[in-house]
Amino acid sequence: MDFFQHAVIIGITILGLWYGASWVVISAAHIARKLGLSEVVIGLTIVAIGTSAPEFAVSITAAIKGQADISVGNVVGSNIFNLGFILGGVALLGACPTGRRLVFRDGSMLILTGALLALFLSDYMLEWWEGAILASLLLGYILFLFLQKETLDEEVPEGDFHWYDIPKIILGIALIILSSKFLVQSATEVAMLLGVSEWLIGVTIVAVGTSMPELATSFIAVIKGHHGISVGNLVGSDLFNLLGVLGLAAILRPLHVTPEAYLNILLLGGFMVVVVIVMRTQYRITRVEGAILLLLTAVRWWLNIAS
Repeated sequence: MDFFQHAVIIGITILGLWYGASWVVISAAHIARKLGLSEVVIGLTIVAIGTSAPEFAVSITAAIKGQADISVGNVVGSNIFNLGFILGGVALLGACPTGRRLVFRDGSMLILTGALLALFLSDYMLEWWEGAILASLLLGYILFLFLQKETLDEEVPEGDFHWYDIPKIILGIALIILSSKFLVQSATEVAMLLGVSEWLIGVTIVAVGTSMPELATSFIAVIKGHHGISVGNLVGSDLFNLLGVLGLAAILRPLHVTPEAYLNILLLGGFMVVVVIVMRTQYRITRVEGAILLLLTAVRWWLNIAS
């Protein structure tokens, strides 16, 4: 196949990830309500997994194939896209309120996760036991929130259960898995045709494609006037990506990363600190601060491409 054909496949698979994740989130929420599960359980498990399903499927697929740079690059790039472009863009539409709980509990967890990941990858390897620690932290965090009986800052789709929600969620998962398989393949081929690294493709094209559910959810929340929901969604999604996605990927196959990838992990950690500081200032993210996040992300991507 030539470059154009692979580009078409990438575009189609990105749409497949979007629709697949949407079907999973909506149908899973309906099924959970039918079973009488609480909003906390729905949000922290079904909805969170649904919105992060593209990152999960792509990173796991790449890890199994030994393409660690795409696996890690996808997570790093998605997190930068979430906290930079999406959060910054949302703030440009109107100041986003945050709150003490989101800043000190979830923001601190975000910073701690970034620091722990930087420590684990300091030898350019994420071993299976390190992945197990990351995954266990995610499970412990969810359990803590459940025991605290905290309400979730997550918009759960409305609607009642219908019989077709069951085949719909199965089709959604299948669409995500199939789309991720072809997205990784075509992205790798494009990298070879263009003479660029798998890391660059993973941290840009693949990352943006897998962040489409978060993009849709956040902007829909803003349109409905729920700015705080957008911030909570993005922070929660990033925690799931770093702890759950990378954790399980490493358990299945230890990840070896390049020095370039490790440098970007460190930069992501610094960027997350900046985001938490911005969230803390007056407990809201202003339009000016949103513009700063957008600018920092654009510079980060330009440096990736220029290098």
